Amino acid sequence: MSVKKIAIVGSGTAGYVGALILKTAIPTIEIDLISSKRIGIIGVGEGTTEHWDVFMKYVGINLTSLIKETDATFKAGIMFQGWSPDDYMNSVKSPYSDSTDQYNYMYAKLIGQGAKPKQMSSKIWWDSKVEAKWLHEAGKSSPVNQYHFNSLMLNTFLEKFAIQKGINIIDDEINEVLIDSKNNITGLIGVKKKYKSDFYIDCTGFKRLLISKLGAKWKSHKQYLKMKAAITFTTETPNIINTWTTAKAMDYGWMFSIPTYGRVGNGYIYDSDYISNDKAKKEIEKTLNQEVKINKEIKFDPGALDQCWINNCVAIGLCSSFIEPLEASSIGTSIQQVFLLANRLINYNEQTIAVYNKSVDSIIENIRDFVVLHYLTKKENTQFWKDVQNIKLPDSLQNKLDLWRFKLPIKEDFAFASEYTLFKPAHFILVMHGLNLFNKDSIRKEYEMNASLISFYNDWMLSKHNEIMTNTVAVPHRQIIEKIRSL
Repeated sequence: MSVKKIAIVGSGTAGYVGALILKTAIPTIEIDLISSKRIGIIGVGEGTTEHWDVFMKYVGINLTSLIKETDATFKAGIMFQGWSPDDYMNSVKSPYSDSTDQYNYMYAKLIGQGAKPKQMSSKIWWDSKVEAKWLHEAGKSSPVNQYHFNSLMLNTFLEKFAIQKGINIIDDEINEVLIDSKNNITGLIGVKKKYKSDFYIDCTGFKRLLISKLGAKWKSHKQYLKMKAAITFTTETPNIINTWTTAKAMDYGWMFSIPTYGRVGNGYIYDSDYISNDKAKKEIEKTLNQEVKINKEIKFDPGALDQCWINNCVAIGLCSSFIEPLEASSIGTSIQQVFLLANRLINYNEQTIAVYNKSVDSIIENIRDFVVLHYLTKKENTQFWKDVQNIKLPDSLQNKLDLWRFKLPIKEDFAFASEYTLFKPAHFILVMHGLNLFNKDSIRKEYEMNASLISFYNDWMLSKHNEIMTNTVAVPHRQIIEKIRSL
């Protein structure tokens, strides 16, 4: 099918990501981004995966501008507090994550030697500090490839950037979706006018305004995931700005804290079968020892669409899938979906659509399995955590765990997954080690049985890294951010 004009409905992060990637990939395409400013967006603070850095460089977003205009801070990873006896961080960073022939030798050595989870990532990140060299290179490049930002400010920033890119930003509310006898969208009727395009992208979040009209159905994953409600609130940014998102285990779920320059975005993600909004709020206040004002109350069903692409319409972002916020996968999923779409959109046909949907299913399965993995904890302080341990795991995850208890994950274990999946072997290694799921003796033997060259190289890399860390001058995260904001 020939595509010369695209209409994107919904201007949250997913809508702008879609518009910017597609306009960059296919500059000749005309793009209308339609949304009503009256409706607003979901979000308190946002955290990204490393895919945001790829997106930012691809479309040409300036790092200094992003930090100054969105209250952005650097994110090295996610700090998990209270999920296991030792706090751990999911922070994939070289040289720890380096591999040879798929084998993550550094992680193998550390795990086999009984290293604590804290030893699996740079001490700089655990100290909320950044290498001093970034004071001299501030605004030109980044010490990490993940970020936190104020979602409302990000929306304004992306809108301005999209206009500069030649994307048509239209303030209107769509009331009707016109469908022909072949189940294609033929037009959209808004309050102000009618819109007609060759292709449509649904970014309307949980409303699924377009894709639902074409027959897409929601596939729930609630048999694997118990989270179904959230309350969000903001707190003041402390003087010391963490270089991580905090994911703190609570009595009936977990609480996130996302530190931006101007405020901290927080939320309690929980199972409403065990606790009400009011009780969740009281638990937050007891934990933080302060009163909080709830901004949003959200209910959700973890899952994804059975088809994200139907005929001349694709669903992106929350519209297509929402597992839960645990690993900040929402923005990363949108980015990967749009890159995948950009490679499939020109001259698409039914086979193209089928391949795309299969790839997206693989992306969602990868996220679901990775999120479920985090709940394989030994916590038993409430009935909720006891019940979590009795949930049957997805076969796709169980089969891998049966293998990984005695061997480190490798890329080949994901051979049938899409190249666009978010979470790779190193991510799984860090979480499994943090939850003490590996048989350490087996991991040590696997490492020792590998070629002596790997062992030699590993020892050299580890000593070199320790030397660098010993001689590295680190400065507070806030100081780096304020230096960039002053440029």
